[in-house]
Amino acid sequence: MVRSLVDFLTTHASRQPDRTAYRFLVTGDSDGETEEISYGRLAERAQAIAAWLQERGLPGARAILLYPAGIDFICGYLGCLAAGVVAVPGVPPRGRKQNHRALTRMKRLIADADATVMMGDREVIDGLADMAEHLPELADITRVATEDIPDVAAASWRDPGLTPDSVAFLQYTSGSTSDPKGVVVTHGNLLDNVRILSERWGHTPDAIERYGHEMYVSWLPVYHDMGLIAPVLDTLHLGTTATLLSPLHFLQRPERWLTAISRFRPHTSGGPNFAYELCLKHATPELVESLDLGDWRVAFNGAEPVRAATLRRFAETFAPAGFRRESLYPCYGLAEATLMVSGGHPDEAPVLAATTAHGPAADTAAVGVGRPGPGLTVVVADPERHVELAEGETGEIWVAGASVARGYWRNVMDTRETFRATVTGHEGRFLRTGDLGFLRDGELFVTGRLKDVIVIDGRNHYPQDLELAAETAHPALRPGCTAAFPVDVVEREERQDVQDVQDGRDGGVTSERIVLVAEAAPEAVAGAEETIARLVRAAIGDAHAVPVHDVVLVRPGTIPKTSSGKIQRRATREAYLRGALAGVAEAAAV
Repeated sequence: MVRSLVDFLTTHASRQPDRTAYRFLVTGDSDGETEEISYGRLAERAQAIAAWLQERGLPGARAILLYPAGIDFICGYLGCLAAGVVAVPGVPPRGRKQNHRALTRMKRLIADADATVMMGDREVIDGLADMAEHLPELADITRVATEDIPDVAAASWRDPGLTPDSVAFLQYTSGSTSDPKGVVVTHGNLLDNVRILSERWGHTPDAIERYGHEMYVSWLPVYHDMGLIAPVLDTLHLGTTATLLSPLHFLQRPERWLTAISRFRPHTSGGPNFAYELCLKHATPELVESLDLGDWRVAFNGAEPVRAATLRRFAETFAPAGFRRESLYPCYGLAEATLMVSGGHPDEAPVLAATTAHGPAADTAAVGVGRPGPGLTVVVADPERHVELAEGETGEIWVAGASVARGYWRNVMDTRETFRATVTGHEGRFLRTGDLGFLRDGELFVTGRLKDVIVIDGRNHYPQDLELAAETAHPALRPGCTAAFPVDVVEREERQDVQDVQDGRDGGVTSERIVLVAEAAPEAVAGAEETIARLVRAAIGDAHAVPVHDVVLVRPGTIPKTSSGKIQRRATREAYLRGALAGVAEAAAV
């Protein structure tokens, strides 16, 4: 009986020790330097690290993993699992100078996880010494550069006796609507979710053989659930090969991702919607002509709203390279459910809702994200009455099944509220995702976040819809880099003066109004600020019959995002209210 992913590691190391488990593109280029590790070598390094942890009496403790992109992280992560230590993937320090946000997050991670050890490569561990004055918490934490742990330590490794109920790691949520929380993921959760991934993505023995065991190419950050569980842990589950590159190398040159897919010809690869938009932005005729994407069977798209326009344009642009529309694979998941909740079947084109149009006419349609994975139950519930809604009605998406994590680390109240919901007519407990959506013919459609809904004059508006309308208004606006949110506006009669309102006299009427913040390159905006703002207002007004109070154009990189690329609307709203946005220009408020 398989009790944990550690059992898969030891099995593959015994049966196919020389097979490449992971290949890392050091420079990000397919024809550049590569590092590879076989299953035999991977087991040896994981067991050596595990033995080092065991000898120091650390099983059950939390270890923060601070590695740059590469194979060392995988060895360290699996070393934690093999020792019975709870892994806590973290964002590695970037250089010796840390900004305030990074330091604050590190402090919170150390305190919340109650970590007793930090693991990384030598450069990271040495760099932590320079952060000591800003992070006094480091004084009580053991730090180790795992590359310095000798291979011979593996001989003293002891099986930790894991069970499916043993905690594997804490996945700190990316915090799109709240402070990050540590999701407690067990070995049983992982085993169930990699099973769902393999079933939903068609990772059958025949497919593995047909692809020569080359199943994944990924640039996704491994400290995030999508980048860890799909390309890294599902590879371990299958005993196949994954090709990895740094997220930074992808962002510098998005074509590296497509070139790696063309070179290594994997079955599966993907990312959030913005990744496909970046590829489209850099899709020169020369690039398309150089690629062969004919074997790319599952191009998954998740972690943020999936845009019908992006799917259409990507399929059309890369069709000459052999890419098939049927390979596009919208899906839905979240850390609290380990990773995947729903997805379609390979070789089926994406499902669009509420339209019979094709081409550009269907670009604003809602995109289906497939059906619940086998063993998972998904209901759309009224979040107030805790009753299941009828098909086609929009409500909160609730999930039950073995992939649903145990709860939030040392957070009883939020665990009870999020993971212990009940639905009339259904047995057991449900996870409240906080996402809104509806079911139609078994297909799930995600429409937004419960806490992000904007109510104007009694009507609900989803910020994703407003953002999409804005982004199509002018080519200077960057796709996936727009935030819509509400602000309170005091509407007063003309007889009231400013001092009256400030003092609360004769108060006027306070109502919610929409603000739209959009990123644009300064050179693309120069002299056209008012025109762009007018077009944005018109586009949102035409599509949603709602006025926009303010349009703010900001420099690229200004709008805060989570580690998975999700827009942080609350943080953007707070920056707007503080007047802290680094603007390219700002349209006058109406």
